[in-house]
Amino acid sequence: MKDRKNPICGEGAMGGLGFTFTWYGHACVEIATDGGRHILIDPWFGNPTSPKSSDAVDRCDLLLVTHGHSDHMGDAVALASRLRPAWPCIHEMSLWLARRLPGGADQVIGMNKGGTVEAAGLRVTMVRAEHSAGDWAADLGVPLYLGEPAGFVVELENGRRVYHAGDTDVFGDMRLIGELRRPDVAFLPIGGHYTMGPREAALAVELLGVQTVVPIHYGTFPILAGTPDQLRLELAARGLASVEVVAPERGVPTA
Repeated sequence: MKDRKNPICGEGAMGGLGFTFTWYGHACVEIATDGGRHILIDPWFGNPTSPKSSDAVDRCDLLLVTHGHSDHMGDAVALASRLRPAWPCIHEMSLWLARRLPGGADQVIGMNKGGTVEAAGLRVTMVRAEHSAGDWAADLGVPLYLGEPAGFVVELENGRRVYHAGDTDVFGDMRLIGELRRPDVAFLPIGGHYTMGPREAALAVELLGVQTVVPIHYGTFPILAGTPDQLRLELAARGLASVEVVAPERGVPTA
């Protein structure tokens, strides 16, 4: 079983992953497609393991935020205000964002689970996640809820489908995501405590039917203790040793 720790150059669209991604720690992922699109997902560049600041981000065509927790919303509003990407998001989040972004309602695309939209030349489908979504709003003195948590399946120009699960536990309907959305690569949380850990993530891989998994949401803090090696062991225990675990260093582009 491979463990890619270095970027792979010179691959064609169907060589390697079919896209290039960079993980910046936690759930913050940047994807560069073969068609030249740049996607940011859960852009918390302020996390303590990120080698890059949000100020250094100079391109974003499509922005996705899985839920309203601050460690996922992160720098999204500032980036969207500066770079003006298309931003599909759950309906309640779109209502809140429409009053805060310079592009207003024209910049966000409100949607919900099961829906698919065209944005920045890509197809984005919102799927279920099993988590919570409220975060503390100090000015209001109550939690602020920006809609339910979600995951996204993005179909790239070359037909490759990328699933970012956001924060979630494993759930049986991941089998339906696999059957209906057919992701090629899954970005799955493995840290535990707030999300599923390696054992549950291995079951998620089985339900989804993917052959490539990228572990995320681990190692940011000591409490997020799951590791890629533990995921490999759990996959092997399920007879899935052939599944490729792609676990690069933070900030290293990987294709």
